[in-house]
Amino acid sequence: MSFPIVVLISGNGSNLQALIDQSLQGELDINICAVISNKADAYGLERAKSVGIATHALNHKLFDSREEFDAELQKIIDQYQPKLVVLAGFMRILTEAFTKHFEGRMLNIHPSLLPKYKGLNTHQRAIDANDTEHGISVHFVSSELDAGAVILQASTQVDKEETAETLATKVHALEHIIYPLAVKWFSEGRLSFYDGHAILDGKTLPESGILYSKALI
Repeated sequence: MSFPIVVLISGNGSNLQALIDQSLQGELDINICAVISNKADAYGLERAKSVGIATHALNHKLFDSREEFDAELQKIIDQYQPKLVVLAGFMRILTEAFTKHFEGRMLNIHPSLLPKYKGLNTHQRAIDANDTEHGISVHFVSSELDAGAVILQASTQVDKEETAETLATKVHALEHIIYPLAVKWFSEGRLSFYDGHAILDGKTLPESGILYSKALI
């Protein structure tokens, strides 16, 4: 039986599409049980509906607090009993109670080479700092923003004439490669979380995780 996951989105859902595509192609043995968005007009919901995946829209603006929203979100997720929750462009800061509930079974992808540039506007910040290298990180989610154990990173060169838009395009292409790979590792039992650390094939990963290369596939 395929490995059950739930995906959380807020927008376009391109990383969701990468997971759907690899699942349909047989490269990922996962069952995306549901896709949940905090925005009803998120295009990612249409991507899910087009292949028969259950969808939920939960408007965070209808709740008085983050705690109330997260409690309802948790209730919806738990209906599906997923073994993994995947944040794919889910633009919400999550409460400690929520992250603790899913500790060790929730992944996020962040557009920087963590621990650099937590938060927003990472591409422009890398350019402003005159970085020659930029990239993305897949990490376990913790209660501290973009601070969970890093699993996998991929990097790209920052060219002299780079803009935030061109850099984002380069980074997105890498996202669609390494996020499904991390999900694959978890679904196959190779990747786990223990005592604040990411573990791959029984070995504790370094703070920056593994740097992606084609040899990993």
